[in-house]
Amino acid sequence: MKPKYMLDTNICIYLMKHQPPQVRARFAECFVGDVVISAITLAELEFGVACSRESQARNQLLLESLLEDLPVAPFEAGAARAYGSLRAANRERSKDALDKLIASHALSLQVTLVTNNEADFRCFAGLNVENWINNH
Repeated sequence: MKPKYMLDTNICIYLMKHQPPQVRARFAECFVGDVVISAITLAELEFGVACSRESQARNQLLLESLLEDLPVAPFEAGAARAYGSLRAANRERSKDALDKLIASHALSLQVTLVTNNEADFRCFAGLNVENWINNH
């Protein structure tokens, strides 16, 4: 089954924290295999866990629990190829290197990127973006 959605890092954090409730409810409406995260997002989540100090053990458990329900899509050659043209078209935006990688990955898989940071991704041509907070 081909995935339909790729979750951005902020949506994964909402799922881990079980808030806001509309994100969990929307995720629950999806079928197994409909939703993935990028390996880039996993890297961001692992970094967050590593930096969480006294909450690190708890946050690692929350992340592991999330990954039981959410496959990680490997960042492969198609995503790398999509990144070249996407980055060239958005050269002036130098601060969002990881967003460009995640957007490229979503484009290469032809899935909708789910994020609460719509403005960070709207400029990427051809990328479908959805916000499960605002139910867009």
